[in-house]
This record gives sequence, structure tokens and C-alpha cells, in this order.
Amino acid sequence: MDLHSTYPGVMDLKWRAERRLPKFVWEYLDSGTGVEATKARNRKALDRIGFDPSILHGAMECDLSTRLLGQDFDLPFGVAPIGMSGLIWPGAEPLLARAAAQARVPYTLSTVASRSPEELAPHLGTHSWFQLYPPKNPEIRQDVLNRARNAGFSTLVLTVDIPVASRRERQTRSGLTQPPRLSPRLLAQIARRPAWAMGMMQEVIRDGMPRMRTLDKYVTKQLNLPPTAHIGYLLRTSPDMDYVKWLRDHWDGPFIIKGVMRAEDAEPLERAGIDALWVSNHAGRQFDGAPASIEALPAIRAATQLPLIFDSGVESGLDILRAIASGADFVMLGRAVHFALAALGARGPAHLIDVLKQDLIANMGQIGAASLAALPPIRPLPDLT
Repeated sequence: MDLHSTYPGVMDLKWRAERRLPKFVWEYLDSGTGVEATKARNRKALDRIGFDPSILHGAMECDLSTRLLGQDFDLPFGVAPIGMSGLIWPGAEPLLARAAAQARVPYTLSTVASRSPEELAPHLGTHSWFQLYPPKNPEIRQDVLNRARNAGFSTLVLTVDIPVASRRERQTRSGLTQPPRLSPRLLAQIARRPAWAMGMMQEVIRDGMPRMRTLDKYVTKQLNLPPTAHIGYLLRTSPDMDYVKWLRDHWDGPFIIKGVMRAEDAEPLERAGIDALWVSNHAGRQFDGAPASIEALPAIRAATQLPLIFDSGVESGLDILRAIASGADFVMLGRAVHFALAALGARGPAHLIDVLKQDLIANMGQIGAASLAALPPIRPLPDLT
């Protein structure tokens, strides 16, 4: 089957993913928080960014390469972290890590993924990043860093925009609890999605129920967890600048802060020795009163010389160009790669990467940009209402 003729865009993959996932899994992946206004703002704000088409450039070969944190990449995008990827699709983390390694783009593993750093080690490529949800206990903190480094992760990403747990009401309405419990309601949803169910059954037989395996080592009787406790949150804290400085002192590779949305936060992070800032509103999953990430990007770009990474609402190669033209050096995608994985299984991530690559080339041709550095100024567009 020609995947490009059947699934030519992210929306085609999203449509198929929804029909292959149990409802509670789909809601976990696709939902935001509150009434999902921030999630909607991300999309609307990206759609308001345009370019003037440019003509008469003759034949053009588009150069998609970029440089970030001292490394050269053939493509300007990578795989963002999503907690419990293995709940979204069986074996998600190894599949995504291998696809990213093949394409030579960054893959980011979450602290609360369903695979541990050690389990991912055989699948990692050169550009492997570890996203840290900050443990309060300094011994656990140091041990997690050591494990990530020893497994082959070269870059540390500290997520700072989850000082408290989000509500994600739509996810709750689906019947998903923390920790997950297989209620009759969830079992009925699973029964209607045989491909997901069969794959997950094989995973459970081989490795047990999906769980945050990085944290298995730290679950002890001394923690005295209540029956409904979510170990991922119990090991988190609300970091401050001292916490950031401690990590900078204890991690000897590139160090990125994820969740920056204010220009005034850039300068103190730059002074603390941070190597890059990741502009993100967590794709609307944490706070429903936030501006769109793309709206925050230009002011942060003006406030710092640090490399800027961008996510939130990216659904096409055109969106990637919009972000780069607005000040980003690199773009990361989370939901989209999981749409691809759920839609097509192991074939999905590589197909999505090629879809984005072809869309980048097509749009750069329309605006006469032979390279990412040659993108023209953006043109504000009216709302699509």
C-alpha cells in the first residue's frame, strides 16, 4: 500500500488513530485541560501565520538541515516526550526511538514513560534526550541522572511547567484513573479495539501491565502509598532556580529547560548556564488560561541568544516553518508522532517523518526559500472564522 496516497497528512493519521485506540487511551492522548481553550489557541495562532508566495526562482533544491547544540541535523524536528507512551501503543518507546535513530533526529524519553532508560539503551541513536520530571529526593535525582547517562542519553530536558497536577477533565470522563484500573467500562472500550488489545496483551504477557518503569526502583514499602497514589507525582517536586543550578552542576551534557512561556524567564536561565530553552505550553494539557506557544515565541526570541526549541499544536511541515520563522531553532512533535504510531504501528513514525519532510519541501518551494535560514518574514493572516 502507498501510505502517501492513503495517509498524506497528519489529520489522516489522527483520524485512523482515533478509530484504533480505546476511548480512554484516545482521550489521554488527544485531550487538553479545562475546556481546551489553550489547545484551540495553539491551532488558531499557528493558522494566523502566513508567508507571501514567491515566484520565478527556477528549479530549487531545498536544504532542510539545521544545527542545534553543536550537532548537525538533516531535519529541523524531533520527537517530544509523552508520559506512558506504551499505553498509547504497545512498544511505543522502542518503536519511536528506533525511528528517530534511523532519521537521525532527537528522541526524548520521559521520566514517566512505560520503559526505563536501561530498556531503551539498545534502541537509541546519537541524538537521545531524557526528559526529567524533578524528583524531590536528591539521592533519587542523582541516580536517575546516572541511569540516563549510562543508558546513552546525551541531553537533559527539565520540564518546569508542571508544578502541580493538571485536571484533564476530558480524560477523566473517559474512565481513565491514576493509577489505571481495568473497570468494566474500560474493558468494554478495549474489546472494540482488537489491534490495540492484541498488541497490549502480548506486552502484558511479556513485561506486565504498562507502568512507569523508571520509577520501579524507588517504590518501597517505606513510601506508604495510598491505594490511589500516582507514584509519578509523589516523586515530583516544584523546582526553583536552586534546583536548576543543582542539575546544571550535576549534568555534564547539554541542558534544556522545557515549558518557558515568558520572556523575562530567559535571562536568569541563561545566567544559570542553560544551553537551550524549550518554548511550550504543554500542548494545552496543563493550564487552560495560557497564550498559544507560538504567540510567546517572538518575545522570548528577542530576549535571548540561546537556541529555542518549540512545540504545541504542530501538525504539518508548514507549522514547522511558521515556528522557525517566528524565532525557533528547532521543533518537536508529541501528539503527531503518536497519531502515526497508533494509525500504522511500526510503519507510522517513519511515514510521518517523510510526510513532514515532503511538506517542508513543498511549502519552501512556494515561498522561494532554498534553506531554513532563507525563510522570508511572516505575514499575519486573518482568523479562519
